[in-house]
Amino acid sequence: MIRPRDAAKVLGISYSTLKRWIHTRKLLTVKTQGGHHRIPERELDKHLHFAERRLPVPQRRAQFRQISARNQLVGRILDIKIDGIMAQITLSIGGQRITSVITSDAVRELRLQKGQLAAALIKSTEVMILRVQRP
Repeated sequence: MIRPRDAAKVLGISYSTLKRWIHTRKLLTVKTQGGHHRIPERELDKHLHFAERRLPVPQRRAQFRQISARNQLVGRILDIKIDGIMAQITLSIGGQRITSVITSDAVRELRLQKGQLAAALIKSTEVMILRVQRP
């Protein structure tokens, strides 16, 4: 559960806009025993696309030219674990979690922090599909 001010920061919107979203039920929250709003991670993930749109148009266009959007999954950094020269990054993407291992130097160079938006770039030479039998 995320506090409204932190959620506004992650989404790239003002706190007053986030409060409006809560009151118009555009963003669903859970109330604490003290009556404070908390935003579930899955609810926040539904609105991450707004943060992407807030980039200047030239910057968005440049990003589209660089890499196919089909290979990118944008999410929020849930956890960063650094151990020596390696780091484990966990993203929340659409209510799912994806974990990647990168160098700790990359974490520092990218200035990655918990709560930030980040994209997982999927690069693979092979993807296998298995048929699932229904029970």
